[in-house]
Amino acid sequence: MKIESKILICFNAPVSIFSVYNGKPLKDNNSEDDLSEKSFLKELNNVKRTLKKHFTQVETLAIDRDVQKTINGINSFSPDVIFNFVESVEGVTSFEYCLAGLFELLGFEYTGCRPISLGNCLDKARTKEILRSFGIKTPNFIKLKPNERFSKKDISLSFPIILKLLTEDASIGVSEFSVVNTFTELRKHFKFLSEIYIQEIILEEYIEGRELNVAILDGKPLPVSEIDFTGLPAKLPKIVTYDGKWIESSIYYNHTKPICPANLSKRTLNKINKVAMSAFKALECRDYARIDIRLSSNGIPFVIEVNPNPDVSTDSGFARAALEDGVNHSELLLAIANFALKRKLIHDTQVKAG
Repeated sequence: MKIESKILICFNAPVSIFSVYNGKPLKDNNSEDDLSEKSFLKELNNVKRTLKKHFTQVETLAIDRDVQKTINGINSFSPDVIFNFVESVEGVTSFEYCLAGLFELLGFEYTGCRPISLGNCLDKARTKEILRSFGIKTPNFIKLKPNERFSKKDISLSFPIILKLLTEDASIGVSEFSVVNTFTELRKHFKFLSEIYIQEIILEEYIEGRELNVAILDGKPLPVSEIDFTGLPAKLPKIVTYDGKWIESSIYYNHTKPICPANLSKRTLNKINKVAMSAFKALECRDYARIDIRLSSNGIPFVIEVNPNPDVSTDSGFARAALEDGVNHSELLLAIANFALKRKLIHDTQVKAG
């Protein structure tokens, strides 16, 4: 039996704003094979079909810079809950948290994290500062403005170093060239990223070790996943690149495979889950999030990133971890929607009580 509720799926229509997304020179690119936009539109239709099995009314709304159109669209449907899939507005990721704020200003309940979490987690340096304030280990880092001049003495980090765009997700700009071993390599790749993306860049000490992901659902860690880099040529760094996520014909895509559950001792598993939950709470996440961790060769977990409102598509790591925990994809989407519906019910009850 369907739940009598109106669900509005808000999403950002895919748009290209960069000439290169995978952080590599054009001569090394195979972007015609990019699955990111195709996968998103296919998944959106799948999510709508799935939610229609659970709720009486489900609609979608594409978000762009026309704020009044967005407000009109939301108000005219007047949803019980907004399923928030907005990750950027016309490609600008820094507007992600603004949309959650708009939902609150309009008085509508929505899924996932609140503006404070979305804004803090988007800025990788700020995330690290918050993590450190709670005593949570994260790699040493510095951030630089695009085309900023610097010398060897300005780089207070140990090589190898990994370069990332400060406020992008989905591994945009991350490639095999992102990990550098010398100052010359660092300066060359920094120049490339600066010219292509024209935004701040974070440099962090690269942690050699295992790459783990902890999906957290309603305050509970799901089975831990590990990225298996078996088969990746020895010369390539063991990292999750843009190619590895979206370019089907790439070496990284074919040799970056998730394993869930990860093969961890009970003691290490407890340690990983404890760190992940601490990060989830430190960044004030809500409903669901994914914590990316590097387990160093001497067994120390370093939080690399905190991902609020992570990808929950059918083939995502989050959905895989949920399934391992006995929650299928349909049940996962229902659970996320129900978190928001419960908040609405509590709010409505409090209003009636006066």
